[in-house]
Amino acid sequence: MGEKKLGYIPNYARFIMGGSAGMGATVFVQPLDLVKNRMQMSGVGGAAKAHKSSLHAIASILRQEGVFGVYNGLSAGLLRQATYTTTRLGVFTSLMERFKSPDGTPPSFIMKCALGMTAGAVGSFIGTPAEISLIRMTSDGRLPVEQQRKYTSVFNALYRITKEEGILTLWRGCGPTVVRAVVVNAAQLATYSQAKQSLLSTAYFRDDLLCHFVASMISGLATTLASMPVDIAKTRIQNMKIVDGKPEYRGALDVFVRVIRQEGIFALWKGFTPYYFRLGPHTVLTFIFLEQFQRLAKSYYGVSGGSGL
Repeated sequence: MGEKKLGYIPNYARFIMGGSAGMGATVFVQPLDLVKNRMQMSGVGGAAKAHKSSLHAIASILRQEGVFGVYNGLSAGLLRQATYTTTRLGVFTSLMERFKSPDGTPPSFIMKCALGMTAGAVGSFIGTPAEISLIRMTSDGRLPVEQQRKYTSVFNALYRITKEEGILTLWRGCGPTVVRAVVVNAAQLATYSQAKQSLLSTAYFRDDLLCHFVASMISGLATTLASMPVDIAKTRIQNMKIVDGKPEYRGALDVFVRVIRQEGIFALWKGFTPYYFRLGPHTVLTFIFLEQFQRLAKSYYGVSGGSGL
């Protein structure tokens, strides 16, 4: 208890708060992440045109895999948050504090975008193995039974991927994953921080739950529009199979070209509804949890001023 009144929030606490906020949000939105992944893989391989809509996907999952089927991949989702979100939010909030002006003025929007991009790139590299496990576990049910991988948990997935395909497979698709994270975090973190700052400059909002909710909804919409094409490429690359020694896709550009040619340009936003309804609530819950954690931390460590976002 001796460090209770440090006058600042230690960096390790920022990382813990970031990861905890992301994991808490994931418990609520994992079914939507599952639907989003199934929709993005619809039209690929043996499951061509498997899901006509988000509701059709949900109905199919419940019918074929049971009620708990919508939580397939939860362990991978939680590990992803424990690695990726812990890092990205910890790095971002630490950098935001570092780059504040001496009078406490937040960095400019451009600087916030740069800090978000940095946080996203670092976090995504660390979180890629858990992300690959998540993609595979949530996509497994759409495959014919004889092709299903049937991972029993995220740790089983990590072990089998390493043993059967080599350790570097854990970072397959790392390029588009990092690119997606750079786009997502530049949009999500910078937009949230800027939206919150703008709302607080009006006479209608205070630094409370309503302000956090509105700012995070704005952030979620902007992030969805910006990141979906990159997310489509990442998802398909991470879930692809190697046939006769040849990968299904040569890279993200190959995914874009083939999707546009075979499915139309709007297929790059396939699964927009579940993606937004997953990313929107996840963004809202993550930032609300994070803001509350930071409020408690400020009180515990004797910090005055803004929350750091």
